[in-house]
Amino acid sequence: MATTVTSMRIPTELNERYSKLARETGRPRSFYVNEALQEAIGRLEYEYGILKDIEDYRAGKLETYGINEVRVHCGLAN
Repeated sequence: MATTVTSMRIPTELNERYSKLARETGRPRSFYVNEALQEAIGRLEYEYGILKDIEDYRAGKLETYGINEVRVHCGLAN
């Protein structure tokens, strides 16, 4: 996997927790920071995607369907 260097500011307490974990396990601190970032990105993309959909809906940019249209489409109409 290709990597790149980035710089960011994190709270001192969080840095200390990552450093402690790294010391206790013998892995580099960057390993755990990368694990946390990788785990969080999917959730963040999902949540902000939903917020974007809501904005688009409110702005009238999304095509919507009524319940009766959905029932007909799914073959559930009486």
